[in-house]
Amino acid sequence: MFATTGRLLVAEPMLGDSNFDRTVVLVIQHTAEGALGLVLNRPTDVLVAEALPGWEVPATDPGLLHIGGPVQEQSGWCLARARQPAGRAGFAPIVGDLGLVDLDVDPLEAATAFHATRLYAGYSGWGAGQLEQELAQDVWFVVDATPDDAFQPDGAALWKRILARQGGPLARLAHFPPDPSLN
Repeated sequence: MFATTGRLLVAEPMLGDSNFDRTVVLVIQHTAEGALGLVLNRPTDVLVAEALPGWEVPATDPGLLHIGGPVQEQSGWCLARARQPAGRAGFAPIVGDLGLVDLDVDPLEAATAFHATRLYAGYSGWGAGQLEQELAQDVWFVVDATPDDAFQPDGAALWKRILARQGGPLARLAHFPPDPSLN
């Protein structure tokens, strides 16, 4: 396990990649073979009820599908906070009571087993050594995650909120303008 597993990647403000502009990515897994994560702050206009009928019951407000990343956008992912995470079938813990839920779990059962649930289409992926290279180029800030990060209602403001809570120089970047040339 690498040091980024269970942590957040916060995009550097001048990243220059539209897939990750001002994103916050929760790293689900990082091994020598590569890394996998979910973008936390890219809600869509698609209701969970339209994308995965039944899952609107446990879905946390506003009940919208989120874009987890540009890889396999037809794949579905679910992050949830478990009421009792220890030994729960179909639940893989990541940070505290936050983990991945198998979408084969009955959504009605999920509504009672989890107190927060968010669904994603696609994921963010890096091949062997790719994320390490990006980290060496200072493309990402690696910061600690909290279980609540995945369930903030204002996705666009999450990037600023995560940077601001870091204090020091990172906190100042929270106010970095989208286009510094217009400043």
